[in-house]
Amino acid sequence: MKTKISLLLVALGILFSCQQNKSADNAKIKKGMIKVAIFYPNGEDKTFDMDYYSNKHMPMVANLLGDSLKLLTIDKGIAGRTPDEPIPYLAIGYLYFDQLSAYQNSFGPNAEKIVSDIPNYTNIQPVVQISEVFQ
Repeated sequence: MKTKISLLLVALGILFSCQQNKSADNAKIKKGMIKVAIFYPNGEDKTFDMDYYSNKHMPMVANLLGDSLKLLTIDKGIAGRTPDEPIPYLAIGYLYFDQLSAYQNSFGPNAEKIVSDIPNYTNIQPVVQISEVFQ
């Protein structure tokens, strides 16, 4: 009985710590923030170097955007809606800002440098959507 209680307490401790980490990340994303989503659509002959994107391109972007960038996340496509469907996007990058002007003022002066790095990791023309976090 003592062993079962100990295992239960350990499991609860692990679950609690995972929830705390998830909550900490979500606490950074607030209603009203601006989210810039950069979609890299999948397709025939499309290439994408996730290692370069995550270890070189996005850190460079974060450095160039400075303190105006509040959070950066990357999704790697792994499956389509059903097992036989290809992934719709090879990757999606997300940049979070407090205000639209913060994005515009930090991206504008660095746009050429950021865009000129795209051929180093993909042959895809990214699709960009700027949204307001609603919920």
